This record gives sequence, C-alpha cells and structure tokens, in this order.
Amino acid sequence: MNRKNLLDQLAHTHTLAFEDFIDLLAHQDEELQAYAAGLAVKTTQRYYGNKVFSRGLIEFTNICQNNCYYCGIRASNENVQRYRLSDEQILQCAATGYELGFRTFVLQGGEDPYYTDDRICHLVQQLKYKHPDCAITLSIGEKSPESYKRYRQAGAERYLLRHETATPAHYHKLHPPSMSAENRYGCLRTLKALGFQTGAGFMVGSPWQTSEDLARDLIFLHELQPEMVGIGPFIPAAGTPFAQQPAGTLDQTLFLLSLIRLLLPEVLLPATTALGTIDPRGREKGILAGANVVMPNLSPRNVRAKYQLYDNKICTGEEAAECIVCLTKRIESVGRELAVDRGDNVRYMKMKEEPYCV
Repeated sequence: MNRKNLLDQLAHTHTLAFEDFIDLLAHQDEELQAYAAGLAVKTTQRYYGNKVFSRGLIEFTNICQNNCYYCGIRASNENVQRYRLSDEQILQCAATGYELGFRTFVLQGGEDPYYTDDRICHLVQQLKYKHPDCAITLSIGEKSPESYKRYRQAGAERYLLRHETATPAHYHKLHPPSMSAENRYGCLRTLKALGFQTGAGFMVGSPWQTSEDLARDLIFLHELQPEMVGIGPFIPAAGTPFAQQPAGTLDQTLFLLSLIRLLLPEVLLPATTALGTIDPRGREKGILAGANVVMPNLSPRNVRAKYQLYDNKICTGEEAAECIVCLTKRIESVGRELAVDRGDNVRYMKMKEEPYCV
C-alpha cells in the first residue's frame, strides 16, 4: 500500500496494524513527514481550532529516590544541586502565573519522599482554594492507587506519567531492577479509572529503541486512550549511564507527533522544552506537526537551571512564563493563538456533564 494511503487511513480510522506503523516508521522521509504534518494540523484544527494552550510549569523539587538511567536528577547523580520549594514559594509561583494569564498549573518533581500524600493533598487544596477556576496537574511519578485517589479527592484533575516505552524488555534497559514496567502501566490505568485527565508518553530515540518499540508505543496509546501525550527527543544527561549516548532527532519526533495526533485526534499534545532544546524553533515546528500545548516555566529563576533532566535544557529566556509576549509572538508566527483558559481535553468536557465521584 502507498504509505500516504496508510496515513490517510490513520487519519480516517485512528488506528493501524502494528506492521503498518513499523512500515511508516522505517520509511520516514521528508515527503512523508510533510504529508503527515498536513493531516495532523487539519485534525488539530477540527477539534481545537487555532488555539494553543499554555500550562504554567512549577518544578517544585529535584530530589528523587529513583535511579532511572537516562535522568539527570537520578538519586545517585552527585553533581546535582538539590532543592525543594516551600509551599509558600509554590503558591507564589501560581499567583504570579495567574496574573500572567495561566489557568493550568503543573506541579512536577522527582519522587521525593518528603512529599507525603498529606503534604501533596494539602498543597493541591491550597492551590484550588486560591485559584478555583484553574486546573491542577500533578507529575510526581508512581504512587499507590490509594494515593492517586486522595490526590483526585483533593482537587487534582490531571496527572502526567510517561510510560517511557511499551516494550517491557526495553523498559528494563532504561531503569534499575527496582522499577517495573508492569507497575508503570498499572499506574496509568488506575489514573484513567479514577477520572484523571491522564497523560502518558515516551522518549524518542532512547538507547536501544527500535521501530518495533515505537510501534508498540503507538498501539499502547491507542489502547489506553490518554487525554494527554508528552513525547520529546531523548537528550543525554551528564552524570548518568547514558551520558555518551546519541540524542534523538527532531525529524523523528515531529513525525511521531503527527502520527499521535492522527491516532488520538482529541489529545492534548505538548510541544516540549526538549524540542526547543535541540532546535531554536523546535516548539514552533512541533505545533506545525500537530502539537497544541506549550508549558512555560513558572519556577523561581534561581532553581530553573537545577532541574536538569538532560543536558543544555533551556531554562531562561523566551521559554520562561514571564516572557508571555515573546511566547505569544512565537505562537502567532505559525498562525496560531495562545489561549487563556484551562484547555481541557474535548472528550473530557463532553463527559463532564456527568459528575464523577471517587
């Protein structure tokens, strides 16, 4: 079959056979990528118009108990300057963001044992009390079903947890034996069952990744039906076992963004900081490939450089939330508009008519 026909089929039915995904990934070229991007942009506009949604990112702790082989803030990386924001600092970040127009706050951090369920719930409750019209997103790793339930009851509505890879054997090459692919996948299913707008995702070009692995990622996403998907190129980090591994590529990441948009037409799809790190206009190119979310940084300036998940992460300048004018111009340069609202998944909004109880 003509590979453009495969993309047409994906745009129409939102699914393909495993072998067809492998074929597309193995034969990606400039023409196929441009065709996929064109279909992806039309799909995005069908559900969200020209809107690009902003999330205010608060990186509130870089302390982590895990030792993922790719991550710059892994527990055993002694070169990291550790920090933990106080509740007052976090609330101030949100207050600043609210004044700038943000209506979604993403609390992202390592798996820091200091943050017990009580502390997380109290923090979420404070944020919801002060900003009841805002969505609160958590991105704090693997927790128990009971913990996730408590976060939901406290007022958190979204949760980001990249599955990293849908191939268990590949997962074990990226993580220490103490971590389990099955547990990660189970966490995502629990989050979905509890009514979170759930975000999964993976790194593009991670060590030992194959076209078959990426095809499994796409099949996994189709089965999970997450409301959000975050992908970005693998970028090596100093002080990790993968420090000398080659980075993922912009082109493959853009192609996969387009495929994910066609696979999950209603998904909220970020143009990530990692894209902006490997290409000065990486996020704009991501939007032109089907992405519709950006996540500027609201963290205090003095800690941004310390949250180094990978090398050379952009941490000051136009990606910062304070430069909302710069961000707006960047979005407008590719024919889009920066939306000032919560930016919920459209499928979630349809379901919201029936109150969810936990």
